[in-house]
Amino acid sequence: MRKPRAAVGSRSRCRKQASSQEGREKRALSSSQAKPSAPDGLARQQEEVRLQAPVSPYHLFRDTAEVTVFRKSLLSWYDREKRDLPWRRRVEGEVDLDRRAYAVWVSEVMLQQTQVATVIDYYNRWMQKWPTLQDLASASLEEVNQLWAGLGYYSRGRRLQEGARKVVEELGGHMPRTAETLQWLLPGVGRYTARAIASIAFGQATGVVDGNVVRVLCRVRAIGADPSSTLVSQQLWSLAQQLVEPARPGDFNQAAMELGATVCTPQRPLCSQCPVQSLCRAHQRVEREQLSASRSPPGSRDVEECAPNTGQCQLCAPPTEPWDQTLGVANFPRKVSRRPPREECSATCVLEQPRALGGARILLVQRPNSGLLAGLWEFPSVTAEPSGQHQRKALLQKLQSWVGPVPATRLRHLGQVVHTFSHIKLTYQVYGLALEEQTPVAIVPPGARWLTREEFHTAAVSTAMKKVFRVYEGQQPGTCKGSKRSQVSTLSRWKKPSAGQQVLDSFFRPHIPC
Repeated sequence: MRKPRAAVGSRSRCRKQASSQEGREKRALSSSQAKPSAPDGLARQQEEVRLQAPVSPYHLFRDTAEVTVFRKSLLSWYDREKRDLPWRRRVEGEVDLDRRAYAVWVSEVMLQQTQVATVIDYYNRWMQKWPTLQDLASASLEEVNQLWAGLGYYSRGRRLQEGARKVVEELGGHMPRTAETLQWLLPGVGRYTARAIASIAFGQATGVVDGNVVRVLCRVRAIGADPSSTLVSQQLWSLAQQLVEPARPGDFNQAAMELGATVCTPQRPLCSQCPVQSLCRAHQRVEREQLSASRSPPGSRDVEECAPNTGQCQLCAPPTEPWDQTLGVANFPRKVSRRPPREECSATCVLEQPRALGGARILLVQRPNSGLLAGLWEFPSVTAEPSGQHQRKALLQKLQSWVGPVPATRLRHLGQVVHTFSHIKLTYQVYGLALEEQTPVAIVPPGARWLTREEFHTAAVSTAMKKVFRVYEGQQPGTCKGSKRSQVSTLSRWKKPSAGQQVLDSFFRPHIPC
């Protein structure tokens, strides 16, 4: 089997590098105050919780033969079917361990809560701009936010840069080499990200569990309990560690995630294409249900299903959630009930100087350095009630605090935009105000600036603000090329076709497909 790249180089040089790196990591770990509790103590507590709960062997891998078949089948499938992704190409062709780890780190952070298709372009632009840790460490937060704009969960980019600076300034420019030190030394690096970097970049035999792996393991071992619970989560991590291939840990972990992303999908999984179908208890359950539907009396239990001798198995679905024949293997994992996002309302105003000397300008102000959308730029906004007369007054006061007196009678309500963040459903009441005088661009205090339309579209602004600006542009005749309002106003200005052209149009129109 192919050896991990972490083994490249002479043994003596690797021993020296490892010793030096270990010393740096120990010193940094002893002085780190960000994560005060020791990882070993937390791991022991979690292991005690796991061992105290009753678990049936039905949900585990009973012998090494099963594990061997699982590893071989999954890796063979991955070697044939894996997607060609830019971070995989970069890692496979990189011999420098720190660059490899950095390339994995960036990809894993971007892929959190974000689809692969969306990440590809962002990843390519990021690595082109900052190909090394040193490049990212020397960048400004404004540059990071500007490139990250539109990707969502903006704190990820900020923490990524903070981590790069810590590596450069405190660790001599070398990434920590183990999952434990990665997690405890780098800000924003959790259990999953640390193990992904350690296995893919450094060849450490450690398993990973993300949303895709949760789905695969819950189906393969018929785990129907809530996967977000502490007990089930620890069981899944234990299974992942048991299954990981020591000789190819990075490839194995990527293969498990690839399987969940492309074959073992949430709805309509492609079971016929699954390389580990023979080991999947969920698939076996589907076959048994289909076979016994006309033979067994209702409610009878199959002898091959989970049957602990005493008590309720902690990994089975609760009795209140019976098997749904229409779902098949999608009965696993159990759907986690999520708390609906809280609703908030904000009044925001696009303030423009359309006749400013040098070209039209719009005002943007910077958000605080902490909290939601930290450090990003937005239109002047105030927290507001869903409806009421106080919105206009509060918004005018906000505008005056930035640019001085403004003509209150020109403030117009244009519509609203609803944007849902991970935990907040925010409704923006969109206002517009144009300063018609032909004057130089007004001077604003720190934290605010006037931008052209072109500068706005490349600035560090959130997707929500781009939605707000589209509403504003839709109210300005001829400014928004993509909106229906603009299209209608543009059509109304077209020249009326000649009589001959009308005859031709009427003749060909029935033959033109919609």
